[in-house]
Amino acid sequence: MTGATEFSFDLLATDGNARRGRIACAHGVIDTPAFMPVGTAGTVKAMTPDGVTATGAQIILGNTYHLMLRPGAERVAALGGLHKFMNWPGPILTDSGGYQVFSLSERRKLTEEGVTFQSHIDGAHIALSPERSVEIQNLLDADITMVLDECTGWPVSEDDARKSMELSMRWAGRCRKAFEERPGYGLFGIVQGSIFPELRQASAETLIDIGFDGYAVGGLAVGEGQERMFDVLDVTVPYLPADKPHYLMGVGRPEDIVGAVARGIDMFDCVMPTRSGRTAQAFVRGGTLNLRNAVHADDPRPLDAACSCPACTGFSRAYLHHLVKAGEMLAGMLLTAHNLRYYQDIMRGLRNAIENGTLAEFRRDFDRELADGPERALDS
Repeated sequence: MTGATEFSFDLLATDGNARRGRIACAHGVIDTPAFMPVGTAGTVKAMTPDGVTATGAQIILGNTYHLMLRPGAERVAALGGLHKFMNWPGPILTDSGGYQVFSLSERRKLTEEGVTFQSHIDGAHIALSPERSVEIQNLLDADITMVLDECTGWPVSEDDARKSMELSMRWAGRCRKAFEERPGYGLFGIVQGSIFPELRQASAETLIDIGFDGYAVGGLAVGEGQERMFDVLDVTVPYLPADKPHYLMGVGRPEDIVGAVARGIDMFDCVMPTRSGRTAQAFVRGGTLNLRNAVHADDPRPLDAACSCPACTGFSRAYLHHLVKAGEMLAGMLLTAHNLRYYQDIMRGLRNAIENGTLAEFRRDFDRELADGPERALDS
């Protein structure tokens, strides 16, 4: 174990509601705002650990549900923990399995005690309580453990959202009691309550009373749309402790991230850059490019001349289009690495802008590029 001897968050600069900070934990430091590549099953798909590091990422996300099914948390622990198992020396945050309560709703039964899943692998029934979720994340050696919660779906009535939120708050209290305090390790609570301001406030206040090392905003990016999501952040983030990290779960598109940072969010994760990379979509200044399209077949230009990733410095759009059409796995590898670099470049730009007090200018430039579209932005 390397790095800090205690879990901490230092606020280094602000620009409006946006924050530039640094999290110290057992396996290193995380400069915020930060984007966490998703490594659900102990790997960031199509990437080596060194390749992930080369994009600028300092922390990755793993998943309790998937890792407990295969290869098993006890097996990972016996092999030295998830960092050693996957050869990732930096910090790891693990999702508690709560999102699967939402996404696998046809395969689970929810009770006060916890949730019972039918495994998508072999159909076996597996119980996941708040205590077991925390135990699994401990076995994985996650630097940041997330409480088990129910990700409230959309659309939802206020009454159903309240019942769901209150269940998650009871589970949060049980997770806090089950969490094993260790130097450099933290436990995050998750604010729920859908789009209803009073429920979000009540959830935040309950979590603060329990006491956590960081506070996530969950139950968003589930179909409510960007405007509602930003409205929820506007009424939720002010209730979160200023001296703790703020994490928006499962978000998202670059424009979502920029808007959320301006509202006081410090941490993000999403499968979008990696999944898009495997499906021929590249994120570039001004939007996205679909490398399946024939328009790229004779194009000698790089994806983005301003990017220094291997895809942009070594290959043309024509070659990447060829790889995609030929079904070559190198296409997914190069595009995934590019997309992750693009996301990390955005995070680096946001951190610099907050430090320099120029976030408004950063957002204006970013919005202008989106309005112009990828081709005009790339040619500018």
